[in-house]
Amino acid sequence: MTDSTASRAMTRRAGIADVAALAGVSPGTVSKALNGRGSLREETRARVRAAADELGFSPSTVARSLLSGRTFTVGIITTDSYGRFSIPVMRGVEDSLGVGEMDAFLCDSRDDPIRERHHLRKLLDRQVDGIIVAGRRTDARRPLSDDLPVPVVYAFARSSDPQDCSVVSDERGAARLAIEHLVKTGRRRIAHITGPQSHASARERAAGAAEALAEFGLELAGEPLFGGWTEVWGRFAAAQLLRSVPDIDGVFCGNDVVARGVADGLRESGINLPEQVGLVGTDNWAVLAEAARPPLTTVDLGLEEIGRRAGDLLLAAIDGNPAPGTHIVHGHLVVRES
Repeated sequence: MTDSTASRAMTRRAGIADVAALAGVSPGTVSKALNGRGSLREETRARVRAAADELGFSPSTVARSLLSGRTFTVGIITTDSYGRFSIPVMRGVEDSLGVGEMDAFLCDSRDDPIRERHHLRKLLDRQVDGIIVAGRRTDARRPLSDDLPVPVVYAFARSSDPQDCSVVSDERGAARLAIEHLVKTGRRRIAHITGPQSHASARERAAGAAEALAEFGLELAGEPLFGGWTEVWGRFAAAQLLRSVPDIDGVFCGNDVVARGVADGLRESGINLPEQVGLVGTDNWAVLAEAARPPLTTVDLGLEEIGRRAGDLLLAAIDGNPAPGTHIVHGHLVVRES
């Protein structure tokens, strides 16, 4: 290709024929090289990619779809209409899908099975390459369907079918991180205040706390207090706890909202935090944890990483490499002043 021809190609949008001419190969070879298909030498692929970069060529979505038989779109169905859990998960999914040059259709089912089935039909009508299902609770949920033409990955809320691909948080591991921190800061009379016992996350975190304490030769101070995921419950539970176990020196809470209520309740009872009682929450909801008095030490469940892992696993499944089963993402402790 002459310099003048290259210049003319760069004054308009370069096409696959321009890339082929510059690389000295056929248009079919360009297609295979840019879409990762065919048995080409790496030298040829590199030459084609270099020519495409020089011309600023990128295949249109329509062209890519025709060449690969894919739409380069995925569907995301969420049950979290408030966005507390779905937004960080979606950020992680977007990071992963961006690398794969995929677009996403976001659908909110609002915990309504009929609405969910409607969204599923519409996504399949659009011929999405795969679907991610994101929930706001860790309880196992029913699969979308027993027989779908595209791969599905469940994020945060796992599928009840162990053969499905699910990416979940490490609930007991989160409790272990909180208890280890409290013990290492000198606490020995540690209580646990959490949400409804009907929620899997509340039960798992309570069990994890008891297991971690046992490894240190300790027991939970009093029984776990199950209630709601609210500040009101946290304040009420703090007062109840001080009446039943007045010598506590540490509290692990099932989420940050409860922990903030507990902090207020303890402070209103004349307890200094963290001098007299250390406090650790769960979730690392920064806007709330940082505004607590004192700022709240908490366990980050790794929601963005859950989204990234879910996106990566879905892309792999679309490429013919599924990874069924439950994939666990471990959290990390965020130390603040409580």
